[in-house]
Amino acid sequence: MRSVPVRARVYILCVALTGLACAVPAAGEHPSWPAVALLAVLYAGCEQITRCRFVGRRAPRGLATFFPVLLAGVFLLPPSAAALVAVPGALLARVDRRPRWVRRIWRAAQLALAAWVSARVYAALGGPAASTAPDFPYVLGPAGATVLAFSAVLTALDGGVLVTAERVPARTAWRGLFLRSLAPVTVHGLAGLMMAVLWTSPYGPAAALLVLLPMGVSCWVFAQYHRERAAHQATIRALVQAVDIKDKYTRGHSERVGRASVMIARELGMDDERVEVLRFAGILHDVGKLGVPTRLLRKDGPLTPEERRVIELHPEYGHEMVRGIGFLGEARAAILHHHERIDGSGYPYGLAGPQIPECARVVAVADAFDAMTSTRSYRRARPVEAAVAELIRCAGAQFDPEMVGALARALDRHGWHPEVTADVPEQGGGLPPGPDLPAPAVPRTAAR
Repeated sequence: MRSVPVRARVYILCVALTGLACAVPAAGEHPSWPAVALLAVLYAGCEQITRCRFVGRRAPRGLATFFPVLLAGVFLLPPSAAALVAVPGALLARVDRRPRWVRRIWRAAQLALAAWVSARVYAALGGPAASTAPDFPYVLGPAGATVLAFSAVLTALDGGVLVTAERVPARTAWRGLFLRSLAPVTVHGLAGLMMAVLWTSPYGPAAALLVLLPMGVSCWVFAQYHRERAAHQATIRALVQAVDIKDKYTRGHSERVGRASVMIARELGMDDERVEVLRFAGILHDVGKLGVPTRLLRKDGPLTPEERRVIELHPEYGHEMVRGIGFLGEARAAILHHHERIDGSGYPYGLAGPQIPECARVVAVADAFDAMTSTRSYRRARPVEAAVAELIRCAGAQFDPEMVGALARALDRHGWHPEVTADVPEQGGGLPPGPDLPAPAVPRTAAR
């Protein structure tokens, strides 16, 4: 508990007391206690199953809780009783991160509040009557408002805990939270509405439970996808760590190139899938260094022409290493061609202009930018403004002007805060010269 900031403790305590105040009136409202108990047991069971799928890692947003059961309770029960459905499951749920009981209490209070508010909205809009009337489709209006209210409460409370416990700035804490939660809550809300309608139909609760089967299957499929994605991420991390260990001069370079590539891709309006591919491309663009002799990567001083030709093989080495990894997609082309130049004087194949894949043109700009703005053991970093000016000067000959412009605009909007991770020795006589691949324009330090 000592690891939780005081203001976070106060915030969590206030939310917990508010959630308790919402649930206490259930004792005097005489709801259908068998229904409350059954839904609470269902939620607790689904919560355990969902958490077990993601043992040792964080569940993606939307799979952290099995919302259909909670929302079915919202549609079926009075607000105070609906608030009770989530409490047992949240308190008994598996929690990997400490402090565990604080996290359990927080989750129980958050879900209880969200259920209470959304149930009040549903009742105020006439949802219970509309769900049993002959004109059933009209219940979709109240149900939609209920889903929005549920997501809004989760978003508001999540942002608050980010500010108080994680020290996220208030101006950014709530950014994007609502939209990320709305899609899964909407899908689960439709399933919850189906459960509620079947529950009150002549078929009874047994028929309502059948709705959980397809939802469970879909969650299982998504969990499998998440496992595969986590394996991909682990593979990439291992490759990048191997490169960083081998080439100490450029430690951290791969992650920064991935970040700059994402900035360019988003500025160009690429969809999320392509942005992710560009991130992979930036992170893995130098994986071919694993095939280059370590003595060349760590050489102090200029390279001979023969040594330079050996190092210039690293894009082809990298492409061979990743060609069988299907999820990388066009990132493999970026790994192979990120040292091509617009004027055709690059390597390995001397492609020019539009012959160079778009993803490779993005990574080339990100690669050169980070090479110029990172401190290495043999030279100091250039200021961001100077690096951008050099990229602009070389646009049209070495770099695609569109990619350079996109990076410049993204930097103006978001700034650049790199972490210097290379080892910089303290020497009174200045920084020692390091191995470099000179070019008439932007230095090709990133090529090593």
